[in-house]
Amino acid sequence: MALKITDECINCDVCEPECPNQAISMGPEIYVIDPQRCTECVGHFDEPQCMQVCPVSCIPVDPEHRETREQLMQKYLGLQAGLPSPAAD
Repeated sequence: MALKITDECINCDVCEPECPNQAISMGPEIYVIDPQRCTECVGHFDEPQCMQVCPVSCIPVDPEHRETREQLMQKYLGLQAGLPSPAAD
């Protein structure tokens, strides 16, 4: 599953540089996570780095983008190879 940032975000800027897939960017009001780039840090780290550094715990799993660990690993491999991310089923 991809992660998402909720409206509790305080725009503290700590999550964006921690994302190894460059999935986090500033949205119209708060930071947002691109579900096509988010692998929950699978392939890079044991735990999502944005969740680890978030001071207000506003980064839950996005139930609209359910993916298995294997699907996240395939997405990671595709991103590393420069391929478009497969759509989540």
